[in-house]
Amino acid sequence: MGGGPVREDEGTAARILDAAERLVQVRGFNGFSYADIAGELGITKAALHYHFAGKADLGLALIGRYASRFAEALAAIDAAGAGALRPAQRLAEYAALYLGVIQDGRMCLCGMLAAEYPTLPPPMREAVAGFFDENEAWLEKVLAEGRADGSLRFPGTARESARMVIAALEGAMLTARPYSDAERFRAVAASILAGLAPDAAAERSPA
Repeated sequence: MGGGPVREDEGTAARILDAAERLVQVRGFNGFSYADIAGELGITKAALHYHFAGKADLGLALIGRYASRFAEALAAIDAAGAGALRPAQRLAEYAALYLGVIQDGRMCLCGMLAAEYPTLPPPMREAVAGFFDENEAWLEKVLAEGRADGSLRFPGTARESARMVIAALEGAMLTARPYSDAERFRAVAASILAGLAPDAAAERSPA
């Protein structure tokens, strides 16, 4: 009986988040307004404010949902890795998450927000940094495991290499975007992963 309106409200909120996420990934957070979302979804701006009082609230909800989905994807990679995937393969699966986004004509949500970081409200800034912190921690763990079992080699600490991987993948997305060419991203990602292989490390070392 009383569940209908709740489900309708939840459905509208999800549609708003879906539309806003696409707009951020294509235009950036400062590149759209509530009027854009209202027009696209055929709802009033009042309906938008009912679900998300202000744009900062919407942005925070977007980051939270995106980070949760990303965390679920990383957990799925870990679950598969427990049975079969070595650290290098888990890194390849991680890069594939980014590839899927750019193949869809979008950018990493938090990467786009990072470019606008100085203009974001403080809670959104913290959430964006939190997203990258969580990714860094996951990569650091995988890289450390790869160093321990000999399947990965890299200079410095696992944390430093984790930061390098994130920066390289985010940068590869940006430089591939003007060309609408996912293959550019794929080639860079493959080069990053190849550079972490033991034989590549040996080639970099002086004889």
